[in-house]
Amino acid sequence: MASTQLNLATHLVRLDSETDFAGWRDAARRLATNDIRPESVAWQVPDSECRVDDLPAAKPDARLVVPRDFIDRAETVICHCDPERFGFLYRLLWRLRSEPMLLSIASDPDIRKLEAMEKAVHRDIHKMRAFVRFRKIGEGTDERYVAWFEPDHFIVERNADFFVRRFTGMRWTILSPHASADWNGERLAIGPGAGKRDAPAEDDAEALWRTYFENIFNPARLKVKAMQREMPKKYWRNLPEASLIPDLIAGADKAASAMIDRMPTTPAPHHAKVKAKHWPTPGPSDVVAPEAEDIPELREEAKGCRRCPLWRDATQTVFGEGPENADVVFVGEQPGDQEDLAGKPFVGPAGRIFDSILDDAEIDRRKVYVTNAVKHFKFEPRGKRRIHSKPNAGEIQACRWWLDKELDLIKPNLVVALGATAAQSLLGKAVPITKMRGDVIQREDGLRVFLTIHPSFILRIREQEDKEAERERFLKDMRKVKQLMAA
Repeated sequence: MASTQLNLATHLVRLDSETDFAGWRDAARRLATNDIRPESVAWQVPDSECRVDDLPAAKPDARLVVPRDFIDRAETVICHCDPERFGFLYRLLWRLRSEPMLLSIASDPDIRKLEAMEKAVHRDIHKMRAFVRFRKIGEGTDERYVAWFEPDHFIVERNADFFVRRFTGMRWTILSPHASADWNGERLAIGPGAGKRDAPAEDDAEALWRTYFENIFNPARLKVKAMQREMPKKYWRNLPEASLIPDLIAGADKAASAMIDRMPTTPAPHHAKVKAKHWPTPGPSDVVAPEAEDIPELREEAKGCRRCPLWRDATQTVFGEGPENADVVFVGEQPGDQEDLAGKPFVGPAGRIFDSILDDAEIDRRKVYVTNAVKHFKFEPRGKRRIHSKPNAGEIQACRWWLDKELDLIKPNLVVALGATAAQSLLGKAVPITKMRGDVIQREDGLRVFLTIHPSFILRIREQEDKEAERERFLKDMRKVKQLMAA
């Protein structure tokens, strides 16, 4: 703080440390209840050379009410490195006395600054949790682990409990320029800051770290900007694995090409075994139109379906599953690789996302029927991998016979079309899902069809932020489905 400001201040508050929130809170209460304006106060920490005024006691009959949210946020912001933060927080408290809704005014400059400081502290806390690397010193009863970390803000004390929970069974010390945290297995102690030379040199575990990092590095998924956003270069100097990063980036294209070259060119043997076990050899003639009276019988008949050529390469027919009297039926596109092997719909990566979002929307999957517009997996072989291939209109039309029979037997109140293929099968024509997403279309037979995306679309989004946004949109769709189920 500038000396001129110190001289103008009527009251000087000396806090015990950079993160002395209890001291700040007590002083702020005394100042506010005695109507001492923010510009009359200077705030100092122990290293400062200044006189200390005795603050007046809080007036016993004075009432100071501030939102609980402000207390929580102030406790975070006091960890920020801005030396003006103590006065800034007191100014906010001063304003809250006459502006009780101040925290909800997003356009206010002070609130924008508060939010920015909060984010900076939270980001620093997250990075510390991600990038602290312990080094082992001592052996036997003297064994302990020491780490060096350089945070931007005063977060060591606030973050220490996380490391106690994570490494309860270890004896460890985290050193930083601002403070140190020491856990002896029973007691956590916060001490003064240290220098990097106080931390131990490289140990044997760092070679293990590098080996681990090198093996989990996937060159085919490398995105340099995204990686540097999550792992900023300023942390690299203290990360043992960071020394590998430049070479891994430089060789990523070559490594990805090598991965593709190593892929085999024939399907894995277990595909044929699963097919032989679960799917009997079809007869020579096309399947005869079945007269199934329930879903289990229809499922058995579908095992021999030859209505289109897709049966030739698929492992087995993947039929729908769920209660025969379900109120809602979810219809996807076609089975994927894992569904083809398991013989069950929505058990692969897209199915797991689907289940997770249904849980969030409080829709019990056990009470809904889940199936696909096309019952056989259509794919293009690429080495050992079988790459999903979109079914064409003829294949969709051929398989619609089975879907219609499922709907006839279940008689749901609502059908959810997950993606364009499902919508085309249910409505008999192609519809623009992106434009009609969230719409409910009533068919000529009275069945309501809700339109939304297929959950695999979320999997294909590369940017994490966009992926989270799309997940939220799909969750919103599922909540609307839940409302329609109750209607």
